[in-house]
Amino acid sequence: MNGIQVEQKSYQMPPLEGISVAHFLTVADIERSARFYETVFGGRILSRGDSSGAPGYIQIANTWLIVNVGGGPTPDKPSVTLSVPADPDSVSSFMNIRVADIHACYELWRKRGAEFITEPKDKYGETRCYIRDPDGYIIEVGQSKPDFTYG
Repeated sequence: MNGIQVEQKSYQMPPLEGISVAHFLTVADIERSARFYETVFGGRILSRGDSSGAPGYIQIANTWLIVNVGGGPTPDKPSVTLSVPADPDSVSSFMNIRVADIHACYELWRKRGAEFITEPKDKYGETRCYIRDPDGYIIEVGQSKPDFTYG
């Protein structure tokens, strides 16, 4: 795969012990989002959701992405409404993917349909760039510089 190795291990969701972390995205179209994360990042679609409100689950490397359409408050979150970003240029959080070879990932994922905001740029102790997913969420792709110590 163009020198990019993505190790697909079988991780438990939910875990048999301890915790696991999944990222939830509110999306306009579960199938479209699942295909994007499968195609660009080599994710494995575990569930495509259903018409009764079940979310889609995608395993990407050692993490899970949960995608579901938005909606109004529910009994467990009575004051919360979920929606896709109203303004994709105003962001409060984003997914961060760390890679061993950012230039190889940039070329491969661009060929697979990822829309990058810019090409990889040097910043602080890393080289990084950002992708927009179909709903406008940004995803940081970064490669740490050799011998750089954070903190």
